[in-house]
Amino acid sequence: MFLIDSHCHLDRLDLAPYDNQLSNALNYANEVGVGHMLCVAINMENFKAVIDTAKTYDFVSASVGVHPNETEGHDPTIDELITMADDPDIVAIGETGLDYFRSEGDLTWQQERFRRHITAARETNKPLIIHMRDATDDTLRILKEEKADEIGGVMHCFVEDWEVAQKALDLNFVISFSGIVTFNSAKALQQVAKNVPGDKMLVETDSPYLAPVPFRGKSNQPAYVVQVAEKISELRDVSLEEVAALTTKNYLKLFGNIA
Repeated sequence: MFLIDSHCHLDRLDLAPYDNQLSNALNYANEVGVGHMLCVAINMENFKAVIDTAKTYDFVSASVGVHPNETEGHDPTIDELITMADDPDIVAIGETGLDYFRSEGDLTWQQERFRRHITAARETNKPLIIHMRDATDDTLRILKEEKADEIGGVMHCFVEDWEVAQKALDLNFVISFSGIVTFNSAKALQQVAKNVPGDKMLVETDSPYLAPVPFRGKSNQPAYVVQVAEKISELRDVSLEEVAALTTKNYLKLFGNIA
C-alpha cells in the first residue's frame, strides 16, 4: 500500500513521541504505508523550514503561500510568490483562501491576498491549495472571478455538503478529506465522500491538527492518513488498497511526479 498525505505541516508536528526527531516521525509514516507527504506553508516566516524539509527528504514536497488568518509577518507580492514557486520542490501555491471564522471587520485584505495567490498560481502553472471556512460564497465567487478553474487545485480539509462539493468540482478542484470525515457528527461530509467521483478525491491529515478517530483530540501526524483512507474505503465499500491507489493517482495528476 502506498498513501500520500496531501496536506500536512511538518514544521509544526509534536515530535515529543519521536525523541524530538522529525526523521523518526516520517520514518514511522513510511512504515505504515505513507510514501509521500506535501508539507504546506502557512506563512513566510516558516517557509525556509518548509522548503528545507522538502529538500532533505525525497518523499516530501512543499508549497508556498500565506494562510488567510495570518495577520502578522510578511505578506508576499505576486512577483515574490512567483519567484519562490520557481523551485522543483514547490508543487503548489497555498494554502490560501478565505477564513471568516477567526477574522472580523473589513476582510478586503484577506480577499486581496487570496486574489494574489490565484494570480501567482496561474502565472506559475502550479495548482492552488484552498482553505475555506465560513466563507463559502465569497471563496467560490473569487475563484470564478479570477479564473482559478484554468489552473485548478484542491479544496483542502473539505467540510461542506454535496451541493458545495459539486460547485467546487465544477471549478476544476478536487476534494480532500481530513480526519473530520471519521467524526460521527460529520454525516453530510461522509455523504460527500460516498458521492465524489473516484478521480476527484485526495486524503490528508492537516497534521498536527484534526486527528482522526481513534486519535481525536491528540496531536495529528502524517501516519494517521491511514485512518482517513480506511474511513473512505468503508464509506465507499471498496478496499483500502483501492483508495490508496486512486488518491495516489489523483495526487500525481494534480501535483506532478514525486520521483
